[in-house]
Amino acid sequence: MIAVVLVASALILLVGYLMAISSKDLVRLLISLELMFGAVFLALFPLFSIPEITATAFGIAVLAIFTSGGELMILITSLIVLDKQIRSISTDEITAGGDEA
Repeated sequence: MIAVVLVASALILLVGYLMAISSKDLVRLLISLELMFGAVFLALFPLFSIPEITATAFGIAVLAIFTSGGELMILITSLIVLDKQIRSISTDEITAGGDEA
């Protein structure tokens, strides 16, 4: 049972990773990052089935929840700011390193 959960988690992580690489707008990038965080949370479930490491698993879960919440707030804020500046959420319009478009 634990192996099935870990394989499912790895597959969801792979889908999220491939989606993040191929995304052309920030909404798809946001969804792919949330898929990857979901895969990490799914991989945490088997840790709770081992009584000796339940406290450690709980600590890891709390840390992952706060990280995911912070990441989501930063991404939504950047999406709003980018939309106000460029009037588009396409990643093709974003310049890297201060390059001029």
